[in-house]
Amino acid sequence: ALSPPQECPRPARPPYSYSALIAMAIHSAPGRRRTLSQIYQYVTENFPFYKKSKAGWQNSIRHNLSLNDCFKKVPRGEDDPGKGSYWTLDPNCEKMFDNGNFRRRRRRR
Repeated sequence: ALSPPQECPRPARPPYSYSALIAMAIHSAPGRRRTLSQIYQYVTENFPFYKKSKAGWQNSIRHNLSLNDCFKKVPRGEDDPGKGSYWTLDPNCEKMFDNGNFRRRRRRR
């Protein structure tokens, strides 16, 4: 007898904050800048957890971009057609991710 197909286990949530995911996406881009849709694309390609998740995480990404001072919005140049501005990392925030350490910081008690 055939057993019903097993549901694949959902990938584990990565141990990174949304701001760390955004910083990784920007860091890995040529010119260290990405559009919102390129940030989404980076996250889903590198973290399968978010591919299966509903759109709530995208709202969190937008929220982080607009409220976190580490992320700066850069308008597109005249010679760069397309939708949306670019996002970059403020140079003052680069040290937060020294040595590629993007993991969540433990909260101090």
